[in-house]
Amino acid sequence: MIQQPAQELNEKETNNETYRVLVSDPMSNEGLQPLLNEENVDCVQKNVNEVDDLDSYDALLVRSGTTVTADIMDKMNNLKIIARAGVGVDNIDIDAATERGIVVVNAPDGNTISTAEHTFAMIMALVRKIPQANASIKSGEWNRKAFQGTELRGKTLGIIGFGRIGSELSKRARGFEMSIIVYDPFLTKERAEKLGVKTSDLDEVLQTSDIITVHTPLTKDTKGMLGMENIKKTKKGVFLINCARGGIIDEAALKHYLETGHVAGAALDVYEEEPAVDNELLSFDQVVSTPHIAASTKEAQLNVASQVSEEVLQFLNGSPALNSINLPTISKEKFEQLAPYYELAKKMGYISSQSVKTPVQSIEVEYSGEVTELETSVLTRALIAGFLQSRIDTTVNDVNAALIAKERGITSGEKQGTNTLGYSNLLQATVKGENRTFTIHGTYVKEYGPRIVRINDFHVDFYPTGHLIYIQHTDKPGVIGKMGQLLGQHDVNIATMQVGRKNEGGDAIMMLAVDEEPSEEVLEVLTSIEEIKHAEKIEL
Repeated sequence: MIQQPAQELNEKETNNETYRVLVSDPMSNEGLQPLLNEENVDCVQKNVNEVDDLDSYDALLVRSGTTVTADIMDKMNNLKIIARAGVGVDNIDIDAATERGIVVVNAPDGNTISTAEHTFAMIMALVRKIPQANASIKSGEWNRKAFQGTELRGKTLGIIGFGRIGSELSKRARGFEMSIIVYDPFLTKERAEKLGVKTSDLDEVLQTSDIITVHTPLTKDTKGMLGMENIKKTKKGVFLINCARGGIIDEAALKHYLETGHVAGAALDVYEEEPAVDNELLSFDQVVSTPHIAASTKEAQLNVASQVSEEVLQFLNGSPALNSINLPTISKEKFEQLAPYYELAKKMGYISSQSVKTPVQSIEVEYSGEVTELETSVLTRALIAGFLQSRIDTTVNDVNAALIAKERGITSGEKQGTNTLGYSNLLQATVKGENRTFTIHGTYVKEYGPRIVRINDFHVDFYPTGHLIYIQHTDKPGVIGKMGQLLGQHDVNIATMQVGRKNEGGDAIMMLAVDEEPSEEVLEVLTSIEEIKHAEKIEL
């Protein structure tokens, strides 16, 4: 589960041997120039399934056409790095690569401009009915009255997810004198002001926007984000745009609101299932569609090919992989020492992220005890990556996590402490937001594995895994009984329960491990209990 150490990779360079790179999908020679111009690189452009001597290659470059399976990796037993010329890595078995010590990299920002421009083009095409007018005039009609459009000036553009693409889109919208309102849990008011946008909660974005575009990753939290309930909250006559991931807009819900007229139109580049040639949404005149081409420009394809070519070359010559999907470069010995704490740090990041859903300004990590003797910077990156992973529209890994946090106005750092709370080692993460601070402590116990031992000022002790429910409540008799009864009525089985309190009758918390992921209905029912202030699900 490690990348090849840089000193091992440099052996070939020292011996004047040649690296072999296989380019399995079509890429232009211009994009591959960094590799083609290198004297000690033999760059072969041929489909992986047509190559006999796979075990002679050090690197593999692919686009979306090649599926890189565990079987292929086993045949390429000298393979050190797989590079995806693009953002998505669904066609690569990441777990299999990690298990074999193969680095996987992508080009996370090579198609940012193309996607932002395509999104804006889709908005223009939708509100001005350009595709419909084009089809009409080419069929011999001249029906000007049928294609009255809508101006963008003065309209409110709602952007859900404000990463690289969302921020680029906002620049173009400001040029058209639009007002911009953004929903992004990580966007601070300070950064929003610098970028000339207003930040708000999801409901306000839905209720006030004339046009809504989504730019988030597809996760459990974002799948169906614009569904029956949320689309109902939008203005009548709203326009919806999805050039991000199929499934963020629930297609059945969109179909319903197009039929009722509540949604005036939609522009879609992505679908829940692709190819989408038989999709029912294509039958609506007010739906503008393209076949997943937002990133398909000459410039973008050149950019991603050049980016991964440079990355592969630098990695083969001993430099760290800057856009690694799995793990950063680290020696086997050091990783074996860090491995137990690595898992703990990652899960502390996951828990913090799901517990703090307001904008965040800083993430600070403190190490005490035996862990201070190790290379803790790896653990800090892992924790930040865990915090950001499911919440932004680009791939986050241990290498780029701190940089991505900085781009979003989140400062990060680490320090060593002396208070171990009685444990041999202790990790403490403090997440500060605009109006809330969240602190979590974890330790690794050889006999029991990673443990969370404190949340804010409450002492707990639980193994961070599975489906959890985090409850904040008042310490009064009968609360646990009421909670257990309600969960039982909703067929939610409690596996374990940890309770922490500051003092009798005061603030307290519960951390429940349950057998299945709790629904939003279950969480709402829990907060109906008078003593329960807040209930949040945490998925690990």
